[in-house]
Amino acid sequence: MIFIILLLNLVIGLIVSRLVKKEPQIAGSGIPQVEGQLQDELTLSWFAILWRKFIAGVLSIGSGLMLGREGPSIQLGASVGQGVGEILKVDHRQKKSLIAAGAASGLAAAFNAPLAGVMFVLEEIYHSFSSFIWLSALAGAVLADAVSTVVFGQKPVLAVGNLPDIPVHIYGLLLIFGLVLGLLAFLYQKTLLASQTAYKLTRLPKYMNGFIPLILVIPVGLFWSAGLGGGNSLILSLGQHVPTLKILLAMVIVRFVFSMISYGSGLPGGIFLPILTLGALNGALIGQAFVQLGWLSGDYRIDFVVIGMAAYFAAIGKAPFTAIILIFEMVGSVTHVLPLAFVSLVAYLVVDALNGAPIYESLLDRLLQNEKQAKDRSELSAVTIPVLAGSSLADQTITNLVWPVPSIITGIKRGDRELMPSGQIILRPGDVITIRTTKVDAHAIRQHFLTVS
Repeated sequence: MIFIILLLNLVIGLIVSRLVKKEPQIAGSGIPQVEGQLQDELTLSWFAILWRKFIAGVLSIGSGLMLGREGPSIQLGASVGQGVGEILKVDHRQKKSLIAAGAASGLAAAFNAPLAGVMFVLEEIYHSFSSFIWLSALAGAVLADAVSTVVFGQKPVLAVGNLPDIPVHIYGLLLIFGLVLGLLAFLYQKTLLASQTAYKLTRLPKYMNGFIPLILVIPVGLFWSAGLGGGNSLILSLGQHVPTLKILLAMVIVRFVFSMISYGSGLPGGIFLPILTLGALNGALIGQAFVQLGWLSGDYRIDFVVIGMAAYFAAIGKAPFTAIILIFEMVGSVTHVLPLAFVSLVAYLVVDALNGAPIYESLLDRLLQNEKQAKDRSELSAVTIPVLAGSSLADQTITNLVWPVPSIITGIKRGDRELMPSGQIILRPGDVITIRTTKVDAHAIRQHFLTVS
């Protein structure tokens, strides 16, 4: 039986490695690639990605690896949006809107959480609350959720049931909880990036690294089959029974280590759901520790599981609104928004104090380092940047702006008006400016002007 499973996984490895070799941009979750597209830093072939990502993602995730389907769903949705735009021959701005709508639809369908799908695109992928983007994203997310709910009969994948309300006197424990989760989130960020570097030591071609987790998953599955996959069934099981501290600690270690092995290999699959699973396990572990210390009633352990999911993802992705809305949509309890927000904020601030960057942004940076080598330094790109309150753009005249690389402002949009750029125009928060620069320098421009002091 073990031999058959090994043979099957080797066949899966061969198929996936061939697909990744032909189209390297299907590797990983796909979210950094979509983010790069919306920032005009990557140009991708939608059809080549669409069918290859679907097949490779199904095989990789279906093999039991600790990868999530949400990232691939987002990239598949974005590819469909890009394809529609190219078939209809819409302009570049409208095509980006369709890509964003497709990405939001992918997450909404995966989680049955349309608002979280929209917020994730705005907060994590597009980095702007542009009405042009959020309207199309909302329309796509609602329609995708309706299809998955009405046609396929799906329900929110992490619906854990009713939660007891958290009393005020427990907020001291929630503060400790947030601090610990922040440290664990920072550890996750650094380890995930290091895992990609570690695979270089194998000296295998990058597209063949997937054989390693496909072989290692077999002994893991023999000893703990319930722990395989993205982890949604594991999260739901915590709502029914919370294991002992030793078992929870072992579960956290195994999930953490094998998540790094799975994603670091570059196999098509995401980290979204695995992050939520680790957050839930960490929440159960810390909650159980508080119970055994006599600081917490056992009735509130499930609250720590749910809050752990939100806060852990908020800190790792530095997307607190997405995390809070996602869990709110699944749990459906307004009374838990405050503790969710409180712990998420504490964990976020810990990561921020340690100079941790959003994980998808860090993964995009890694991706662009390789892409830049192949770019023509003279090829131009149009970069669209929102003027954020507190950024170096806000309340400044164009003449006084400090440019990191040679560039020129070619357009200013203020509400529904298009302004003619001139040196004396004062940029206001909420404006959207278009900058012309080389493709190589586009990322430096975005990083410089989107940084909020």
